[in-house]
Amino acid sequence: MRTFTLDEAQWLLPTLRDVLKRAMHSKQTIDQVNAELGAVNQRIFLVGGMLPDLAHLSRRRAMRDTAVQAAQDALGEIQAMGVQVKDLDKGLLDFPCDLGDETILLCWKDGEDEITHYHGMEEGFAGRKPITDAIRAAGSGRSH
Repeated sequence: MRTFTLDEAQWLLPTLRDVLKRAMHSKQTIDQVNAELGAVNQRIFLVGGMLPDLAHLSRRRAMRDTAVQAAQDALGEIQAMGVQVKDLDKGLLDFPCDLGDETILLCWKDGEDEITHYHGMEEGFAGRKPITDAIRAAGSGRSH
C-alpha cells in the first residue's frame, strides 16, 4: 500500500479532481439510464403489451455501457495512484499516510480546496478530525 505525506497528497489533488469528476459524471449517467430502464420495465410489467421504443432503449443501454467503462477507467486511474475512492456520489478520497507506527487516512471531499482532515483506518467520514501539526511534519522532505 502506497503512503503519502500531506504535501504529496495535496500535490495530486488537481489531477485527481479532473479524474474524479469524470468518474462522478459517468456514475450519474449510469444511475440515470438505470432509472429510466427500470421505469420502462415497471411500465411493461404493470401495463403489459406495451411496445417500447427499442432503438431508443438500445441507444440508452449503449450510453450506459460507455459510462460504465469510463467510470471503471477513471477509478482504475485513481487507484493506480494509490488513492482510495470511498464514496463516488460524494467524491470522497482517502490517502494512506504513515504517522509514526500508525497508518491514518488523509481525507478529502470533492469541493474542498485542500486536504484539511484525516481519520483512522477503521473510522469513516463521520470520524474526520482536523489535520494536526504532527501530520503536517510527517514525511516532510520526501519528494513527489
